[in-house]
Amino acid sequence: MRVAVIIPAHNEAASLPRVLGAIPRGLVEEIVVVDNASTDRTAESARAGGATLLHEPRRGYGAACLRGLDHLRTRRPEVVVFLDADCSDRPEEMPLLLEPIARGEADLVIGSRLRGTRERGALLPQARLGNRVATILLRLLYGGRFTDLGPFRAIRFESLLRLGMVDRDFGWTVEMQVKALLAGLRVREVPVSYRRRVGRSKITGTLSGSVKAGVKILWTIGRYRLPGTGRSFGRP
Repeated sequence: MRVAVIIPAHNEAASLPRVLGAIPRGLVEEIVVVDNASTDRTAESARAGGATLLHEPRRGYGAACLRGLDHLRTRRPEVVVFLDADCSDRPEEMPLLLEPIARGEADLVIGSRLRGTRERGALLPQARLGNRVATILLRLLYGGRFTDLGPFRAIRFESLLRLGMVDRDFGWTVEMQVKALLAGLRVREVPVSYRRRVGRSKITGTLSGSVKAGVKILWTIGRYRLPGTGRSFGRP
C-alpha cells in the first residue's frame, strides 16, 4: 500500500527526531510534519529528519491535521497514518495499524492505549477518565465499541476524504470515530504501546487544557445526534 504519515507538531523539537527516526521507512511513501505555530526549532527538526514540512499558523490539533490532509489531496495515498510528535506513541508499531487494512478487514484502525502496554504515568488519570466517558457515549449514541480515542491511527485516504472532517482542535479524533460509524466504515482497534511523552502535554498537562478538551469532545459526540447533522459529510 502507498502510505503517508501526518504528524502535527507544536514545539516538539526535542522529541521529533526520535519520532521520525523510528518510523518504518520501508512502509511509508511520505512523512508530513505540520509545524503548528511552533516557537522552537520544530521546523528544523522536521527538515533534518527528511520529512515534508508544512506550516499551519492557526493553533489547533485538528487545524494541523487538516493542513496535512489538504497537502495529500494531490498525492492520493491509499492510507494515511496519524502520529503524535511527542514520542509517546511507538512508530515502529505502525504495521499493527496497517495490517487489518492491508487484509481488507478495516477502513479505520485505532491504536488503543488502554488495550496495550503503558509506562507508569504515561496516561494521566484525567485522560483515562475522559476516554472512559467518551467511549461509553460512543457506544450508547452510535453503537461503536471503542476503548480509546488514541491519536495513533490509520485510515484509508478516500474514506477519510468522504468523512468531511472539520474540527480544528480537540475534537478531531472523536469526530473521525463518530463520522466513521455514521458512514458505515469498518472500524477496528488494535493494542499499541504508550510511554511518557517528552515534555508536558498541551492538553492533559494543565487543568484548563483538560477541561477545554473534555468539553469539546463531549460536544462533538453530541452534535452529530442533532437533526440534519448525522451525515453532513463532504465530497472527496
